[in-house]
Amino acid sequence: MKAFIKIKESDNVAVAIRPIDKNVQLDIDGTIIELKEAINKGHKFAVKPIRRGEDVIKYSFPIGHATEDIEVGQWVHTHNTKTNLSSVEEYQYAPNLTKVRSENKSYTFKGYRRKDGRVGIRNELWIVPTVGCVNGIADQIIRQFHEKVGSIAPFEHIHVLKHNYGCSQLGDDHVNTRTILSNAVKHPNAGGVLVLGLGCENNEIDEFREQLGDFDSSRVKFLRSQAVMNEVEEGVKLLVEIYESAKEDKREDVPISELKVGLKCGGSDGFSGITANPLLGQFSDFLVANGGTTVLTEVPEMFGAEKLLMERAKNEEVFEQIVDLINDFKRYFEKHDQPVYENPSPGNKAGGITTLEDKSLGCTQKAGTSPVVEVLKYGEILRTNGLNLLSAPGNDLVAASALASAGCQLVLFTTGRGTPLGTFVPTIKVSSNTQIYETKPHWIDFNAGTLIDGESQEELLNDFISYIIKVASGEKVNNEINHFREIGIFKSGVTL
Repeated sequence: MKAFIKIKESDNVAVAIRPIDKNVQLDIDGTIIELKEAINKGHKFAVKPIRRGEDVIKYSFPIGHATEDIEVGQWVHTHNTKTNLSSVEEYQYAPNLTKVRSENKSYTFKGYRRKDGRVGIRNELWIVPTVGCVNGIADQIIRQFHEKVGSIAPFEHIHVLKHNYGCSQLGDDHVNTRTILSNAVKHPNAGGVLVLGLGCENNEIDEFREQLGDFDSSRVKFLRSQAVMNEVEEGVKLLVEIYESAKEDKREDVPISELKVGLKCGGSDGFSGITANPLLGQFSDFLVANGGTTVLTEVPEMFGAEKLLMERAKNEEVFEQIVDLINDFKRYFEKHDQPVYENPSPGNKAGGITTLEDKSLGCTQKAGTSPVVEVLKYGEILRTNGLNLLSAPGNDLVAASALASAGCQLVLFTTGRGTPLGTFVPTIKVSSNTQIYETKPHWIDFNAGTLIDGESQEELLNDFISYIIKVASGEKVNNEINHFREIGIFKSGVTL
């Protein structure tokens, strides 16, 4: 195995692929350098002298500046590098678009065509509480439903989308809760939904039903617990009604253009921007070329790489939407008296990520090179096929849930440190290194670390495409097998 990788010719740092001892000599572009100190895997070392105040260059872009003189062969990290990021900025429209290639192959997967024309990759039965007070009641309803019907086929799973909200909320928090839950109720992965309320909550069930707009009344039922004698018995009756309506549900061939995929990362390391995130970027370009849709979110992890996304806006209107997306989130930080660069996390730093620019330039590679066709606000549902941006924070569960709420049937989640998390749609973990894949096979679904081990990008991408089609056609992923299915809702205001 190679000892290091220099990502771009103009970089003044390289990344250690494995631990390298002090005093080891390395050939960097024909020049022999000697390491001044031991370098851990995923971490950077200088391949050129970097004077105090000069930019540290990785991915051919600045990831910060040196806070002291850095010699060739010296470790480059948080002790001698600082972010260049500042607050709200002004941007100029300077398009640099890559033409979307078209595919000749006809890719399909086995999905569920819903009454409204949308397609699900799962056929699940969900209970969606309007308020956290009824989470326990929902569990009781499911237990008694299982006892009554035995096998739940054709439903593949039944679970509760538990959350702690729906009451004691005001303003945007109340709107966010109702919107995310409404979107979940109409998600195409759900073959049926029981909306379960208490009766005295802010998220009142009749208003909730009205906000849903058109829905299939044979598949979506409502129950106010305080309005009936035995809420568990009534809940079971409603689930049986949904179950009877779904008995003929079957998978059918669906073109891959119907696939909507969320792009997410968490627990990133120094390899995330070299292996796993570029793999997702290649997949995103592949899916867009076949008429499908991908969605990039985690706005704070665009800071420092936002200009690369702005260059790819399909027109000036979308460019202005991206500017607003970035600056609105920076204002959110400032409103709470927090610096916009309060990132990366301790785990990111331990894995070799030094600054937010370092993290963002790696993170945004998940979006490939396709033009950005639309920017969605938090809680909005996808309208346009192609690469979309979505407003949501970097928090893993909130961001993954926002992607699912927007209509993504699955989420691709890269990680270098490992995480078991899953939202209420299949959440595929893609490892950036082979070690975490081998250590946590019950968390990780696909290994992109083989790129470092010598596998070609083309071969890995083809394997990945085949795997995604299998998952879209019903193959379970680890978060489903482990029953890690959660929902997180963005909160920024007071609690009554």
